[in-house]
Amino acid sequence: MRYDLDTLPLTTLLSPLTRASEALARLDERLASSPVGTGLIERLHFADACASLWLDGELVEMEDLVLHEAARDIRSPSHALTIARDVLQTRQRIAAQAPGWALSPNGLRSLRQAGSAASFGDGGIATERESAAVHDAPVGRPDRDGEGRKHRLNDGLDLPGVDLEAIDAVLARSEDVLAKAKEPRRSLQCATDPLIRDPDWDEDERLEQWRAVLRSIIDLPPVLQAILALDAWNELAVLQRAPWLGRLLVASLLRQDGLTTHAHLLAFNTGLRTIRVERRRHRNLETRLMASLEGLMAGVELGFNEHDRLLLARQMMERRLRGRRASSKLPGLIELVLARPLVSTGMIAAELDITPRAALRLVEELNLREMTGRGRFRAWGVL
Repeated sequence: MRYDLDTLPLTTLLSPLTRASEALARLDERLASSPVGTGLIERLHFADACASLWLDGELVEMEDLVLHEAARDIRSPSHALTIARDVLQTRQRIAAQAPGWALSPNGLRSLRQAGSAASFGDGGIATERESAAVHDAPVGRPDRDGEGRKHRLNDGLDLPGVDLEAIDAVLARSEDVLAKAKEPRRSLQCATDPLIRDPDWDEDERLEQWRAVLRSIIDLPPVLQAILALDAWNELAVLQRAPWLGRLLVASLLRQDGLTTHAHLLAFNTGLRTIRVERRRHRNLETRLMASLEGLMAGVELGFNEHDRLLLARQMMERRLRGRRASSKLPGLIELVLARPLVSTGMIAAELDITPRAALRLVEELNLREMTGRGRFRAWGVL
């Protein structure tokens, strides 16, 4: 697929592109210096994962995803919830790596495997071995790289004639073969079953065509590159079982180009969710690009609104710390509530090392809002 750059509606797109670039840069700078920036980024991960499933026609509640990610489910996880957790952990993994890792050959290979593995399982629930293979990502591990291998401690060591990049590529291919050999037989059968997979769907060829589009638009402004890359991904239908991965790669592209630098991935899905599907999938290129731009701006606006709301909630909760003992667990609960979209009694007890009953008393003192509406297995937040 090729885009004729001479026929792009630049006259229509120029002003929205400028506003989107400025707003995205302002949001990134605000998150970098904000005391609630880390908590907001974590919330955007969860919100974007749920919105991604919504765009693909599935409904996942945020409280179910939070409890599932914390291994405190109140029911057996559904197939959609399993995929949502994979989207969540993929976002967290991309954010934890270097800006250019996701779009590198090794990064794409690793993310493709992680995306397709969560699509299989017994009755929509990933098996234990699959979960270990998919979700054992080294997020935030400084001693490991994006492929899960330990870094060689070769600081300052010059090895003439040794191509370390070639060695990394060989090790990555070897680990891919071993991972496939460890997969349950049922998953391997599903991956090649013509009733499940289209045998004529050449993902490698489609991915190479998409990368060719990226190379052809490399000199364009970053936001224009992002919306063109997203449109090309949708038109080419690159991955059969993980269409959501393209939207994360587009967010990573913005981070790679320097618009979002502080471990911040734009919550593109949350913005696209506000755009009508008829516009997002319109036959006219200009209409689709304008819809993507409006979705990007909606995601940025959501980030600003959530930041201001969290900052106000933090100031209100900190007023309750006046006159408290130095050993009080209430400051720890405030930090936990700001860092997570929802918290349950078990999560509070485990994080603060207190009893469940003491956790309930702290929740009452902080006057948190109960978000689930249930009498049991409740969860609280500042949403």
